[in-house]
Amino acid sequence: MINKDEIKKKYKQTLTPMGVFQIKNIVNGKIFIGSNKNLTARKNRFDMEFSFETMTDEILLNDLRQYGKEKFLFEVLDYLEPKEDPAYNYTDDLKTLEELWIEKLQPFNERGYNKQSNKG
Repeated sequence: MINKDEIKKKYKQTLTPMGVFQIKNIVNGKIFIGSNKNLTARKNRFDMEFSFETMTDEILLNDLRQYGKEKFLFEVLDYLEPKEDPAYNYTDDLKTLEELWIEKLQPFNERGYNKQSNKG
């Protein structure tokens, strides 16, 4: 007999951690806020981008060159809990969670690397 609770539990355990992260410059305090469905993969990408200086943001790239890779931290700010439905699309939930953190931390200009949207 198939145990549905066990199947749901197994499904939730197979999902990679997803949520909101920040990349923080520990010298000047500037941060970049982002979100991803796979935080482990995003952390690996961060490591590669910083090792090879391949990030597209010029200000972040300049700070990397000035301060060095070891002066930046990748930190998870918030995790998104998985749903019971394997077909659930987390894109909107992640975007909303990211927007809440951006609103809270205001990582713009001298405070961060995010670009302000022209909404409103």
